Amino acid sequence: MLKKNNLLYVKDVYPMTTTMNLPNLISLARLLSVPLIISLILSHQLLAAFVLFSLAGLSDALDGFLARIFKSRTTLGAYLDPIADKALLVGVYAALGQSGLIELWLVILVIFRDVLIIGGILLLFLFKSTIEMKPLMISKANTVIQLVYALFVLGQGELHLEIPGLSQYFGYLVALTTVLSGASYVRLGLKHLNKMDSSIL
Repeated sequence: MLKKNNLLYVKDVYPMTTTMNLPNLISLARLLSVPLIISLILSHQLLAAFVLFSLAGLSDALDGFLARIFKSRTTLGAYLDPIADKALLVGVYAALGQSGLIELWLVILVIFRDVLIIGGILLLFLFKSTIEMKPLMISKANTVIQLVYALFVLGQGELHLEIPGLSQYFGYLVALTTVLSGASYVRLGLKHLNKMDSSIL
């Protein structure tokens, strides 16, 4: 892994070829499924949305597993996988909020966290510096909890069940992990910027 003028090259982190392999095709399929899932939710076809969203969630674990097993991690995959994840979760939460299935404040929190992370990455690019595209443990936990909660909400909506206590506390758990994840990335970004300032002095 090489640094040149405070620039951390992703190609040094993922030295494999950037061709479209099977894990990347799975990530791309997940990304392309987002508009369809959103459309299904907004048209209240919740069972179909539940099934497709479940498959999309499973594909997230599958592409990472295949990339490790076949040692086919690529520069493209390093960007495509998190982009697909964020598009899926932001799109689904926005659609669930629009449909009135989850509270608006939680939708705003989930979207704001991802906008904050993307904004931080763009800021580092402006300073001609990048960091390794590797999710934190709290971020992985947050992604899983967000996925499971969305599935829970879709399942409730399809079965017309109301479990107010469980749904409410599950939502709070999503909010807590989202805040912790966002704060962790802010802390990481500030730490990286401080290192850049120290190297200039």
